[in-house]
Amino acid sequence: MPPPKKSIKGEPPNSRIEIGQSISKEGIWGKLSRLADNYYIRKLAHSIVTLLGISILIFMIARVLPGDPARLALGPRAPEDVVEQYRRALHLHEPLYVQYFMWLSDLFHGRLGISLVTFRDVATDIAEFLPATIELLLFSLIINVIGAFGLGVLSGRRPNSMIDNFVRIFAYAGIAIPAFVWAIILQLVLAGWLNLLPAYGRISLGYDVKRITGLITIDSLIQGNFLAFFDALSHLVIPSLALSIGTIAQEARILRANLIENVNKDYVLNMYSHGLPSSIVFFKYALKPSMIPTVTIMTLDMASLIGNAFLVELIFNWPGLSRYGITAMLRKDLNAIVGVVLVIGLAYTLASIIIDLLISHLDPRVKARR
Repeated sequence: MPPPKKSIKGEPPNSRIEIGQSISKEGIWGKLSRLADNYYIRKLAHSIVTLLGISILIFMIARVLPGDPARLALGPRAPEDVVEQYRRALHLHEPLYVQYFMWLSDLFHGRLGISLVTFRDVATDIAEFLPATIELLLFSLIINVIGAFGLGVLSGRRPNSMIDNFVRIFAYAGIAIPAFVWAIILQLVLAGWLNLLPAYGRISLGYDVKRITGLITIDSLIQGNFLAFFDALSHLVIPSLALSIGTIAQEARILRANLIENVNKDYVLNMYSHGLPSSIVFFKYALKPSMIPTVTIMTLDMASLIGNAFLVELIFNWPGLSRYGITAMLRKDLNAIVGVVLVIGLAYTLASIIIDLLISHLDPRVKARR
């Protein structure tokens, strides 16, 4: 039998083991504490709670709206016993909190309930219709970034010039006129009078593009079908312009105002007085801080475009998620309404996280404060 290990004077034999265990426990709790203090982890936790609250709110509102969803789904001529049986199959006879927890249980299993219009799982419908909306929003984002920064920089660098006056008039018109009105105007001018672009749809008849990602432009490029790509691109121009004109106008005005303010600050005037080239001073030291409010608004505007796309997709017969949401609301499709609203809420959540990342990159002081 080996002799017991000698311990340090005044220290119990097992004290080193206990100290090691306490240090390891403190290390685990320290790591968890640092993880909880991380700004983006807390942001993600708050976003999950917000989405949960949105789901509760929209679920309750959808259930208390007037109208019988089972009757609307089966039609006015369906027998009452069949309607009652379908109502029980949808658990509409249960209390609201029971219906919600049953829906939440399905959500954790990747299901969003059965649509009363398509009679498929809402998650399947969203997977089918969402890529068309994403494609429209991505193309609108490209137009939005180019237009907002281009007009904002031109206007902010030459205030009170002819270009600045034109940008201000365009900004007032773009903000005042809704997106669906711009859709009708552009459709009449570019598709009707000038016959330059197609008036509706995602792609012309005769093009066969196999679905891979759901984005026709990407799928046609993957398959090497360039004729289909350019045709799909031409269908994107008018609806994307209609969606982005209002956001371009708003963001160009914000960028112009911030540029004029920052150009007249002391540190910028000091650089001018030391003989630095005006283009370097303007684009490197005045434009970068001026972009922070514009990027914030731009990212939120991109999330709000899903809501603005409702009528635009309807006007252009665009088979996207927004048009699917309109049909769900008109037919009182309970599960589809909740699913569409959750997607919109998720878009705002992702936009908020992207805003924080971009602003931290543009202004390192923000990251230091966190």
